[in-house]
Amino acid sequence: MKLTKDKELKLEVIRHSAAHLLAQAIMQLYPKTKLTIGPATKDGFFYDMLPEENFKEADLEIIAARMKELVAKNYPITHEEISKEEARRIYKDNPFKLELIDGIAGETVGFSRQGDFYDLCRGGHVASTGLLANFMLTGLSGSYWRADQKNAALQRISGTAFEAKQELENYVKQKELAALYDHRKIGKEMDLFSFQEEGTGFPFYHPKGAFIINKLKDFIRNIWQTHGYQEIITPTVLDVSLWKQSGHYAHYHKHMYFCCIEEKEYAVKPMNCPGSILIYKQNLHSYRELPLRLAEFGHVHRFELSGVLHGMFRTRAFTIDDTHMYCAPEQLEAQIVSSVQTIDKVLTTFGFKQIHYAISTKPENAIGSDELWDTAINALKNGLSKAGKSFEIYEGEGAFYGPKIEVTIFDSMGRAWQCSTVQVDFFMPQNFDIYYINNKGEKQQPVIVHQALLGSLERFFGILLEDCKGHFPFWLCPTQIKIIPITEKQLDYANQIADKLKDLNLRIQIDESSEPLSAKIKVAQLERIPWMLVLGQKEMDNNTITLRYVDGKQEFGLNLEQVITKAKEVNRI
Repeated sequence: MKLTKDKELKLEVIRHSAAHLLAQAIMQLYPKTKLTIGPATKDGFFYDMLPEENFKEADLEIIAARMKELVAKNYPITHEEISKEEARRIYKDNPFKLELIDGIAGETVGFSRQGDFYDLCRGGHVASTGLLANFMLTGLSGSYWRADQKNAALQRISGTAFEAKQELENYVKQKELAALYDHRKIGKEMDLFSFQEEGTGFPFYHPKGAFIINKLKDFIRNIWQTHGYQEIITPTVLDVSLWKQSGHYAHYHKHMYFCCIEEKEYAVKPMNCPGSILIYKQNLHSYRELPLRLAEFGHVHRFELSGVLHGMFRTRAFTIDDTHMYCAPEQLEAQIVSSVQTIDKVLTTFGFKQIHYAISTKPENAIGSDELWDTAINALKNGLSKAGKSFEIYEGEGAFYGPKIEVTIFDSMGRAWQCSTVQVDFFMPQNFDIYYINNKGEKQQPVIVHQALLGSLERFFGILLEDCKGHFPFWLCPTQIKIIPITEKQLDYANQIADKLKDLNLRIQIDESSEPLSAKIKVAQLERIPWMLVLGQKEMDNNTITLRYVDGKQEFGLNLEQVITKAKEVNRI
């Protein structure tokens, strides 16, 4: 759930001021550093700079200590307008600031001061450095001037800041939990996936990870089949002219990959929509076919700077469970209601109970008339209301071609994640001139509803992994049951049980190692296998089983039928 607008603005001012505090500390400690920009961000702030010698992680502690000294001195923060001529004189040795000055309209630029420090700035600061006590530095990474690899390589110091001490403490606790249950750490422990230098930002799925991602697809595919979706597959590489027609080239080309085939330019798809539309256009469609739901597991590629990559949360290639629903205008609200209900069912299946809905409205770079945007936004509002959902409005945060419903879930650590989306699109049907034949025998333009139930499967995988701390739902586990014979004498008995359980499509492993029982149990717990069937001499003699859960709880003297009944119950979705 997003903060109120007032709280957002207050935090932005605090964090922007904290970026200046960081820069002041840097210039006192490392005066030959060339500063560039230091904005507030959604989660904190950063400052990009070119130091004389690269900073190391250990330097962050020194810099933070100087920042605290500056807080204690409580310097007033002032803002004024100065001439560009004076600004150029002040920054004559800093080419980055000179470039910024040249890019500012008018004859003056904003200038802030605090103690011995000054910086180019449009304004928006707290009254003094004493109001910036609740900050922390969070990381050191690489960046490029103007986010362009062709430009100078810089260093970025990131941090966050809050109004109240308790807010910072809560943030620190959440970060500690997140580090403890980092999906990259758990993924390595469970041998699910990896990231290699040979493919920076591209996940490598190991057998167990590939099983889980395919199981997620099976789950979504079953939802599609139940609701009458038709699955398609579209090419990964398409003519660049298609992306210019769709509008993606104008808005996304900096995040796209390109290649040349037989002297013709192609683009690796960053989105799935144009491919779906090309399939729609292959046939003449009647109103009787609508809504036509074309769904695919679209594998998309987007260029991201290495500094912002973050395991499965931010990759350069990912899979979207993307559905494009071609509707008659009068079907729009009903389709939105259906989408919201489906999303609700999907997310609650994975144990997410706190689900927040919001509508993102027309952004500044929007395409299309206000009338069409109003129609689309009202359809989303009415659809959510009819589905019985309360919602917020996020002004100006829609995509360039249409408003959308953003669905946010909250995990077991209280963190918010935006996953599912439902988006109304009047623009693409116009741009690609697609139509259907209505009940009067006339051509009519459909509305496209873009729907993603999980969004990026890779990102959802990471979210789920951290939320359940590696303890996936029983139905999703690569290995559901490990059978542990205490000695070799129980091995035949273990195989008999395994064969019967495998006949029920349960996923079984037998631990045939010669390790002691305690070691076998520890291995199974580290692998997060939910059930262990422990078989000793007593169990074999009595034809029974000891069921041990991953959390250490045990049930003794069960027969195989009882175990099967329990397994069928927890294996349902």
